[in-house]
Amino acid sequence: MKKVQILVVFIAMSQSFVFAQGLESAIKPTAGQKGTFYFYWGWNRGAFSKSDIHFTGDSYDFTLSDVKAYDRQSAFDPKVYFGLTKFTIPQYNFRMGYYINEHYQVSLGADHMKYVMLTNQLSTIDGSISNSGTIYDGTYDQQSFVISPNFLLFEHTDGLNYLNSEFRRSDILINKKYFQLSVNEGLGIGVLLPRTNTTLLNNPRYDEFHLSGFGFGGVAALHLTFFKYLFIQSELKGGFISMPDIRTTMHIEDRAAQHFWWTQFNVVFGLQFPLCEKSKNK
Repeated sequence: MKKVQILVVFIAMSQSFVFAQGLESAIKPTAGQKGTFYFYWGWNRGAFSKSDIHFTGDSYDFTLSDVKAYDRQSAFDPKVYFGLTKFTIPQYNFRMGYYINEHYQVSLGADHMKYVMLTNQLSTIDGSISNSGTIYDGTYDQQSFVISPNFLLFEHTDGLNYLNSEFRRSDILINKKYFQLSVNEGLGIGVLLPRTNTTLLNNPRYDEFHLSGFGFGGVAALHLTFFKYLFIQSELKGGFISMPDIRTTMHIEDRAAQHFWWTQFNVVFGLQFPLCEKSKNK
């Protein structure tokens, strides 16, 4: 119901925009025209495959196997989703791009996901821990192990920031006077700049941005244009993330490494317009 309410509000805003411009002039859709610039903002839900996480430091070197994690989208609250100081709290997507011709576009964007390790899950531990001042000191050889909050809290929650560039193809399916439907598909590559929230063994909580790795993936989208300039787009994305250099504590020698597959479903809202109008008199 809340998503429907958002859609109704957006459509109402788009209609107000059109009436303000005057409907007496003929409006021709510009989506897909060479020279069109666009940007959008929206929100996502994500999912992640299991992963092995390797932790290293001066007094430990161990791996947790098949670790499960989930996303953490914020509950809908207008003050959070649309507030000037809080709108970056939810899992969001931002992108701006340019049509280099009728079919192809290039873009830069940020996919702000959140990765939360499931606590109290059963895993397998392999390696050694010493001088931690905890009950977890010892040598482990592929032993069953419950990851309790006293041992480890591990989240990329501010967030799992995938900064990427994409190359997409766009094809028009329906082209009417006041709306246009097209399909997009493409590939992307980028870097990961997570703010990893970690509490490991007896170390204080650590939560700082750090360039940790890279990612790549693909996208398929349905793009619905209203009245030339406004659009709604639904996207299905997925790919692979490798982070060999994750900071875990205030001690620079303490690191973690992991890689996993990810999927994302997004709903975004945007504006598009030609950067320069073609001259009518030649």
